[in-house]
Order: sequence, then structure tokens, then C-alpha cells
Amino acid sequence: MGQHQHAHHHHEHNHDHANNHSTHDHSHGPVHHHGPNNKAGLMIAFIITTGIMLLEFFGGLVSGSLALVSDSGHMLSDSAALAMSLLAMWLAVKPASSNKSYGFLRLEILAALFNGLSLFVISGFIIWEAFQRFLEPPVVQSRSMMLIACIGLIANMLSAWFLMRKGDVKNNINIRSAYLHVLSDALGSVGAIIAGLLMLLFSWYVADPIISVIVALLILKSAWGVIRWAVHVLMEGTPLNIDSGKVKQTLLTIQGVNDVHDLHIWTITSGRDSLTCHLIVDVQADNQEILQAAIKCIEETFGISHTTIQIETSILLQCDLY
Repeated sequence: MGQHQHAHHHHEHNHDHANNHSTHDHSHGPVHHHGPNNKAGLMIAFIITTGIMLLEFFGGLVSGSLALVSDSGHMLSDSAALAMSLLAMWLAVKPASSNKSYGFLRLEILAALFNGLSLFVISGFIIWEAFQRFLEPPVVQSRSMMLIACIGLIANMLSAWFLMRKGDVKNNINIRSAYLHVLSDALGSVGAIIAGLLMLLFSWYVADPIISVIVALLILKSAWGVIRWAVHVLMEGTPLNIDSGKVKQTLLTIQGVNDVHDLHIWTITSGRDSLTCHLIVDVQADNQEILQAAIKCIEETFGISHTTIQIETSILLQCDLY
């Protein structure tokens, strides 16, 4: 292993990269994850979510329902997430500059991290308030609470429908996460309706803080997923849907390729992954032919269209060992 690393290091500093270093970059290839339909779906979902969030928040204050206030807190984070997604889509089309070579593409990831952390704060507040209410459950206007929760549920289902119709829920992680957020909002509304029924029928006012804690725990679960994903991306981790071992094995199937090293795969932003690697090839191999085959193979098999591949010949590496 030590010999191989030494050989590679020596090669990089002593051989003419004009002959052995090739790059291929078509980062504006088939990845269109910021399309107009996605933007339209997000905008409609944002307007509906923000409107219902305000209704639930003030409705919760008027009726005295923590379940409604907690669900509005969840919807506030979702409105922020949708707004950040829209902002990221708008900024993503801005051209890159010399000191920001990727433009503002990473803003979406930073927004996701901020959103995840804010969800933790909101959840902590809800759980603390629920604990206070367990000790002394206040009387809640359950009819008003249920009416507002029903309106919220209908609105959330509308948002989900618009995202399904206009957005790429299947392939775009940005749209898919927004869709899942909206569905979890719907779950919060269902929780508030159940709590309202229990209070209306049985005067069981402790149902309000219990449902609030359940909703808060669901928020924490989704928040942890968002934070973990955002940190993984910012740490340049391999995309979760790509197995680097399989990528290496796939590259080794190309005729003339003897070894693959310095393989790095990372995510720039949702739907845009990048790859760099060094391919060790036979001395008599056609470098350009292997390069084109590798680029095509990576794009077709793994959907990565932004690749930088360096070709190194086996004989040069062998010379470096001595």
C-alpha cells in the first residue's frame, strides 16, 4: 500500500499532465432539478402552508390548544423550508464567479441544516410547554380547535396534491422532502382532531399535551434526518444512494483499466453529484477511448454527469517505484 501511494505521489509531481490528465465536465447535462413545474408546486405549497400556519397559531392561542400551536410550529419550519427551497432555486440559476465556482448551489444544504436545527428548538419548546400542561391541564375550546385542524388537514392534502402534480417527487430530494413535510403536517392536523374529539366527548384535557408531545417527537425525527443529511453533504460524504465500491467495480469492467484510486464522490446540491478519480490503464490503451467510456458508464449507471477523471499508465507507475 505504501509503495502504491508513493508511486502515485511521485507521478503527480513529475509527469506531464498534458498527456495523462483529462477532465470532462458537463455539469449542465441532464440534471434539471430546478424546473419551472417544481417551482410552481413549491410556491403553491408555500402559500397554503404559510396561510394555515398563521390560522393554526392564532387559532391555538384563541382556543387555548397547545396541539394547534405545536402543529403551527411544525408548519412554520415547513414554510421556512419551502421558502429556502424557492430561494435556492432562484439563486441556483445565478452564474458562478471566480471566487464562488459552484455559485450558490450549496445554499440549499445550509438552509436544510438551519431548518433542522430550528426544528429542534421548536420541539424543545413544545415538549416543555406540554410538561407544564400535564401538571395542570387547562380547559380547551375543543370545537374551535377541531374546526381549525380540519381546515389545516384539507389544506395540507391540497399542498401534497399540488406537489405531486407539478413537482418531481420521485427524483428530486428537495421536492420529496417538501412533500414529506407537508404529509407530516397533515399528520399533526389529524392529531389535533383526535385530541379535540377526546376532549369534546370525554373532557379528557390531558389529551392535548399528549398529542403535542407525539407531534413534537415526529418533528424531532424528521429534523434529525434533515440535520444528518445536511452534515453528511457538507462533510463531502458519498451520496447515500451511491455505493463507491460498486462505482469502482463498474470502472474496472472497462477494457484496459487495471486499477482505480483516489475515487471521491460527493454531492454539491440536491440532484447534482460529482466524481473524481484516477484510472490506471495499460500502456498501449487508447486514453481518450477509455476516458469517454468511463464518463458514459458513470453517467448512465449512477446518474453522475459532473466527472473529472485522470488517466495514468501502468508503465509510468512501475517506473516510479524505482
